[in-house]
Amino acid sequence: MFGYRVPAPDEAMLISGGRRGLGGAPFRVVTGHGKFVVPFFRKTRFLSLAMCESEVTETCVTKQGIALHVRAVIAFKVGNDAESIINAGQRFLSDQDQMSVLTGRIFAGHLRAIIGSMTVEEIVTERQKLAAEVLDTSKMEMAKIGLIVDSLQIQSIDDGDTGYIDAMSAPHKAAIQRQAQIAQAQATQAAVEAEQEAARRQAEFARQTAVVKAEYSAEVDRAEAQAAQAGPLAQAHAQQEVLDAQTELAQRQALLRQKQLVSEVVKPAEAEAERVRILAAAEAQRMKIQAEAAASYDRVALDRMLIDQLPQIVKEAAGGLAGANVNVLNGADGLGEIAAGLVSQGLTILDSVRQNLGGQDSEGNRDEQQPRDNGLLQLSARREKKSDDGPVDVD
Repeated sequence: MFGYRVPAPDEAMLISGGRRGLGGAPFRVVTGHGKFVVPFFRKTRFLSLAMCESEVTETCVTKQGIALHVRAVIAFKVGNDAESIINAGQRFLSDQDQMSVLTGRIFAGHLRAIIGSMTVEEIVTERQKLAAEVLDTSKMEMAKIGLIVDSLQIQSIDDGDTGYIDAMSAPHKAAIQRQAQIAQAQATQAAVEAEQEAARRQAEFARQTAVVKAEYSAEVDRAEAQAAQAGPLAQAHAQQEVLDAQTELAQRQALLRQKQLVSEVVKPAEAEAERVRILAAAEAQRMKIQAEAAASYDRVALDRMLIDQLPQIVKEAAGGLAGANVNVLNGADGLGEIAAGLVSQGLTILDSVRQNLGGQDSEGNRDEQQPRDNGLLQLSARREKKSDDGPVDVD
């Protein structure tokens, strides 16, 4: 639109003419928005707010008197506030390239001043400290001209042909070289150990492989041998099984034959022997019973015969006394004794005959024989006395 002007984002629009700007400035500052500018009565100019760069290459003398060639780079720009824009506009609006030249000169002076108060060792080892001190000393001066410094970088420090920096770095170089050699030796040793370990592992792997191959070969040979022996072994096992079966069959047949012999021979023989034994026992029992019966019958018959003959025996005994001269003493008692003796003698004769014929008698009969014998002996004695001395008087 006619008369409406808008500055770029990195520019400040300076409007001159009409009323004055802030703080009595000969122009007004517009940033970030547009503004109507009356033609012919107002004039507009633009000041760059973009980043600028200035390079400084300066020979500086240190505190030790050693000349150093220092190269630095400064990044700066116009401040965003109205005061900085006014200060920069009043100084650099017609020739904005002069900002880099002036900034380089300002920093070169401060850089020489700061390096002159430091040693080479401090400058080399503490570059950041050097840059910070330079920024601090130049900040107020740069603000006066409306500029602000974003960064200061010391790019290089060189002592030329003096060799001071090289000499200063020699111990470090030696230490570094020594450390490098040590590191190299350690790396070499580690490499050798790694190679040895790899060789050992390869040898171990080869050994294990050989062992496994040998085991596989032995297993294959064993399997082949077993396969080769499988036929004969199977045949031998089959024959052994046949022999075992035949042996078991023979044992069963022998056991069966034994049972048959027991049932056919032993059992009948035992039964026959038992039958004969039973028959013999029965026969012996029968004969014993018959003998006992016969003996009993004979004893009964003999007793009966003796009993039947007893009167005759007594009679004969009495007959023997018929011609004897017997004197009976004691009266009737004497006659009783004589009669009793005759009877006793007859009974003794009866027992003797029974023992001779029967072969057996009880102890009671033997005990009863003694009185009878005594009676006969008394009778015989009397008879002998009568024959010797004459007639016996019996009271």
